[in-house]
Amino acid sequence: MKKHIYLRLISLIAMLSVALTVVSTPAQAATPYKSHPIRVEPIIVKAQASGSQSQFPCQTPGYAYRCYAPKQIRAAYSIQPLLDKGITGKGRKIIIVDAYQSPTVQQDLDFFDNLFGLKSTKINVIAPDGLTPFDSTDLNQVGWAEEISLDVQWAHVVAPDATINLVLAKSNQDADILSVTQYAVEHNLGDVLSQSFGEAESCVDPKLLVAEHEVFEQAAQKHITVLASSGDQGAAQATCDGSSYILSASSPASDPLVTGVGGTQLNADLNTGKYISEVAWNEPAYGAGTGGGYSTIYKRPFYQNGVVKKAWRGVPDVSYNAGIDDGVLVHLGFPGIATGTYDFGGTSAGSPQWAGIVALLDQHANHRLGFINPTLYAIGKSWAKYPAAFHDIEKGNNTFAFTDANNTTVTIPGYTAGDGWDATTGWGSPIVSHLIWYLW
Repeated sequence: MKKHIYLRLISLIAMLSVALTVVSTPAQAATPYKSHPIRVEPIIVKAQASGSQSQFPCQTPGYAYRCYAPKQIRAAYSIQPLLDKGITGKGRKIIIVDAYQSPTVQQDLDFFDNLFGLKSTKINVIAPDGLTPFDSTDLNQVGWAEEISLDVQWAHVVAPDATINLVLAKSNQDADILSVTQYAVEHNLGDVLSQSFGEAESCVDPKLLVAEHEVFEQAAQKHITVLASSGDQGAAQATCDGSSYILSASSPASDPLVTGVGGTQLNADLNTGKYISEVAWNEPAYGAGTGGGYSTIYKRPFYQNGVVKKAWRGVPDVSYNAGIDDGVLVHLGFPGIATGTYDFGGTSAGSPQWAGIVALLDQHANHRLGFINPTLYAIGKSWAKYPAAFHDIEKGNNTFAFTDANNTTVTIPGYTAGDGWDATTGWGSPIVSHLIWYLW
């Protein structure tokens, strides 16, 4: 499975001049299940921290890029009004599925909470098939440790009183991830399940897709909401050997029983977090943009009738901030990477935060929301509810360009954002304090 993630480092210790480094995970042989390794392309920028622990240069006007702390994101998406009323995810459980491990996941969360004045919590680490020893020289494992930190810290930002059950696969191979996902569902480990990974539909073994869909059916029967990020290469996905890109939706986000989470680029006040605007996430300078498009294996589900014009499942369903130059801050302290607070982008950030949102709504409703897609589309079709519950993203596209083996630029045309649902940002990003009245 490929993980959707981008990051930028802001050192808290050294006062260093800005330097840019890009690192790629080397390709590995595909398994019989057509899995391919994570491709992590971290954008690491070392910069001087400002005087306040919770203030960074990227939170000041005129800096080279912008970043958001918990305060700004909670304000931009209208989460804070619910927290102020005691709707904090209390009594609810979030399942986060990832691979390998982070040996400092709890310490890093504790540091993050202290840095931003958040309530502390204990992470439950569950490894049904055994915990793989952490190898700090393996970029694949380091990349997953980054993903784990992002997922845990930002699910906690949104739902600070929810229990977080971190369920870890022994590797990022499709079969290993499916195994622990099945365990989490069979053992009813939470109310909502987040997946920040994916790959081209054609790269997943068809038998595994069938087994995976059966797990999602079980989740729906148990009223567990299932989320997945939609990808970071726009309308494209990597080929199965990782050597190129093809037009493709991302699995598992494309499964009709999953709520696919796309990406936006958020423009909010760097101090207060007041929402200003959003566009579909597309940053060609980083070769990144929101995943979105149409499945070639799943027919259009009933809830997309009258919305999606094609005969196939359209993704994403909703979206959230994924900008690299407008990312979210995450603390990392495990071996293999410099300890510090990083700026993350990518649709990886959206799935765990939407999981936090669902936990809030579950608490408010006093029951599990379960499979939310039919209700999401009913809201989207309502002229009264939709503008109150969502920011409709009307600008941008997810066209993707890359340089092939012959050093030729290849462009994969994507889709354009517009009124209502589109194959870049779905229905858009949430206005959570209003959405809570419609998504029961």
